[in-house]
Amino acid sequence: MNRRRPNPWIAIPSLFLGALAGALGWTVTYISCGTTTGCFAWAAVMAVVAFLGVTIGTGLVLVLVYRSIAEWREAEARGQEPPGPGCEAGS
Repeated sequence: MNRRRPNPWIAIPSLFLGALAGALGWTVTYISCGTTTGCFAWAAVMAVVAFLGVTIGTGLVLVLVYRSIAEWREAEARGQEPPGPGCEAGS
């Protein structure tokens, strides 16, 4: 089995969505404090947590999707039937 190189293009949508989630986390937390000064520390913590959670989650899903597409293409190139779903009931 040949080893695939990492795809750096996966990082772009992951980081973009993470930044969007961080901005939303910041905004919602800052506004929900209800004080005139806001709560900078909590908003910053929530922004970082949202950024990390969404970036890691999106990156993981994208890696699995790209792997699946690569396996499909490799099977087609060899002339084999592409892999189907992993768990089929009654097979």
